[in-house]
Parts: sequence; C-alpha cells; structure tokens
Amino acid sequence: MTAADALLAWRDEFPILATCNYLISNSLGAMPRGVYERLRDYADTWATLGVRAWGTAQAGLPTWWELKGAVGDLIAPLLGAPAGTVLMHENASVAASILYSALDWDSPRRDKVIVTDQDFPSDVYTLRALLPAGMRLEIVRSRDGITIDPADLLAAIDERTRLVSISHVLFRSAYIMPVADIVARAHAVGAQVLLNGYHSVGVIPVDVTALAVDFYIGGTLKWLCGGSGGVFMYVRPDVLPSLRPRITGWFAHPQPFAFDLEAFEPRDDAYRLANGTPAIAALYAVQPGVEIIARVGVAAIRAKSLRQTAHIIARADQAGYALHSPRPDAERGGTVTLRPPHAYEVSRALLARQIVIDYREGAGIRLAPHFYTTDAEITQALDAIDAILAGGEWQSHARTRDFVT
Repeated sequence: MTAADALLAWRDEFPILATCNYLISNSLGAMPRGVYERLRDYADTWATLGVRAWGTAQAGLPTWWELKGAVGDLIAPLLGAPAGTVLMHENASVAASILYSALDWDSPRRDKVIVTDQDFPSDVYTLRALLPAGMRLEIVRSRDGITIDPADLLAAIDERTRLVSISHVLFRSAYIMPVADIVARAHAVGAQVLLNGYHSVGVIPVDVTALAVDFYIGGTLKWLCGGSGGVFMYVRPDVLPSLRPRITGWFAHPQPFAFDLEAFEPRDDAYRLANGTPAIAALYAVQPGVEIIARVGVAAIRAKSLRQTAHIIARADQAGYALHSPRPDAERGGTVTLRPPHAYEVSRALLARQIVIDYREGAGIRLAPHFYTTDAEITQALDAIDAILAGGEWQSHARTRDFVT
C-alpha cells in the first residue's frame, strides 16, 4: 500500500465524504464516524451514573472532573507540548479572555500590544474589550493582503511591547507566519507572545516547546476534525505560576468542594486557568478526530497537503486565476485561496454542485483538501470552476448575504 493509499483508507471513517466533495476542512473538519459512539458513551454515562459521573472512573477512562486536562493531554503531542500543559476551553474568546485577565499589565514602560490586520477579527474584538486603560493596540498591516512582511512586524516589537498576539497561520490566505523569529524578537525585548493555532495544528507541524512560545490557543473545529466546543490553551510551564486570572471559577480552586467564599488561591497546574463547569458532551465529541490525526501523523498530512495545494496553484496559474495564498511551500498552510472572475457567484455555483468550499470577502474561494481528499476531488473542483465561468452558470447565483460561507 502506498502512502497515499494509506491516508485514503481513512475515508470510510468520515460519513460526509460519501455525499459531497468536502474541501472545507479549514472551516469545519469532516465529522468522524466515531463521534456517534463517543456521544453515546456520554449519554450512557450520564444516564447510568448521573451526578456520580463527576468522580467515578470507568475502565480507565477519566472522570468528568478530569476531562478538561485529559483531552488536553490527548492534543498536547500534536503541538509538541508536555503533558499537563494543555487545558480545554469552550471557545477561543473565552480562553483568550481568561488569559488576558491573568496577565500583569502594570508596567508603565510597556503600553503596547501588537496584532495584525490579517488576524481573525474575534481575537482583536476580545483583546480590545479587555485591554486595561493606558494600553494600546498597534496593528501591523499587510502590504499585499496575503502576507505580513516579517520586517514590519519585527520592527514593531520594541521595549514598549507587552504582548504580541497573532495568528500562526493567517485564515484568509494560509500564510505561515515566521513565528520563531517573532518569538525570539519578543523575548529579546521582554515581551510575551500568544499564537492562534486554529489554522495550524493538525495540518502543519507545530512544536511549542521548540518555539518557546508563551501561550498557544487553538481548536479542534478545523483540521483536527473535532467539532466546536474543543478549544485548547497551552501555557509555557515556567510562565504559568506568574498568571493571576481574574476571570475564573470553581474548577480553578485547589479544593473546589470546600466552597470557601473568602480564600481563593488558584491551582498550581494548568487548571489554574480553568473557570466554571465545562461542556462535557463537547469534550467527548472532540476525541475521535484528534485520535485519528495522531494515528495518521501530521508529517504525512503535511506532505500530502503540500502536493495537493501545489497542484491547485498550478491549475490556477494555467487558467489565469488570481492567487490569494503564498506560493512557497514553507510559507503555505493547508488552504489555497483563489480569486477567479466573479468569485462569489462561482462559490455559490460550486456549493450547488455539492462541492463544499467557502468564500471570504477580500480574499476569494478557499479550497482546503485534507488527508482524506482524493486527487480526483481536487480535479473535479477545478474543472467545475472552469465550466461555471465558461458556461455562464455563475450568472444565476446572484450575490446575497450568507452567514455561513
């Protein structure tokens, strides 16, 4: 069996692949069949144990009380993180809010936080809302709408910088930021770095330990095929004791059942940044996808991704379609964004043909093959774009407001 055949052998584990051409794993990964069983396990546990599920271990499985950390440990190897350093949260805005509330913002000499104009807007919304008075955002702007010039970003990081909060991989273009250089520069001037890893973990190799990054927040929603409600936050072990979260809850208390209203000192481990009662069902649902990615291996996923995304670029060049993603392999994540003529209308026509992609304003049509994508599916999608334009099919898909894609 070839390496390509070995990856495609997993296709039967993803039911949606039998019904459409699914090229949107950068937005929502295909659901593994195993989610049915895991959610049944959750329901059975709740039905039979009730409240005792919080503290009853079954056949070596973690208790509900331990689940946030146990699922974090399942994900940790995929980011090169030690066991015990990754904790699960409900979404990235919640995780980031807890982190921002835990940082020391009091140094008068550090009044700047750096972001870029290509970061996911939710990250910036949360940061703006929670920055203390006297702190300011400095937005490093893209020169081409695809990349961030490393020189511009590095020049912005100076002795007044408290935090650099950026994406590891940009969501519109899939440009991989030069994070090793960014972390090194930030640390050289005494700043810290938070990376958003939603578009990186599961499709490109990530090693937070080698990077020495301070904080890393990502999710299972996309390339990890884990669905929503599975956000993971890594904190560098030597940084953790310095964090004093103001957004917190009883899961962060060393003795939560003491119900002590007067004395609260957060735990010493990753649960220091926990808050209230977690969404247990989601923590069950995220596991099958993470387990499959771990078994397939990110190195194999990356090799196939580079080959297939290079093929998309070659076909786009042949057709004369504008490209909104980096060409060099080392700079490109798992997505290729194309901007053919009438890109929005073409995207609607593709969806009508059961070719599932998405469109992002200011960028174009995002094509995101994953390890379960066949070469024939990529060819089908690109042939369809050509046909939609040549035959005028795009004209029947008038532009409308569309929440999802």
